[in-house]
Amino acid sequence: MARAVAIKFALTSFLLAAVLTGAGPAAARALQGPADTTVSVAELPRQGRETFELIRQGGPFPYPKDGSVFFNRERLLPAYKRGYWREYTVKTPGSRDRGARRIVCGGPPRLPDACYYTADHYASFRKIVEP
Repeated sequence: MARAVAIKFALTSFLLAAVLTGAGPAAARALQGPADTTVSVAELPRQGRETFELIRQGGPFPYPKDGSVFFNRERLLPAYKRGYWREYTVKTPGSRDRGARRIVCGGPPRLPDACYYTADHYASFRKIVEP
């Protein structure tokens, strides 16, 4: 019990210090991994390149949840109004479900403003860049 109280106190102190020094949420996101690292389309796994091409064609998509709104709860992507970000499944060979790989795009469906790739189910993102 005393250990739990000590841990809570330490975390609270750390967060208070971050707020007072101006580090705040931006510093917390930096610790989680910035969304400003990039990956070229050619560097995506084959399934990622296929999904990216389907996005540009407007579908059809193999999974019913493809194209659904991504809420950016992790706050690793730039902040926009709800509905801006949409997620698409990148098939994972050998997986019985949708797996952990996704492409998340913002803006108009066929010509998105930006797309990001995650191989770890939203724990980190890499911006997709085209040559």
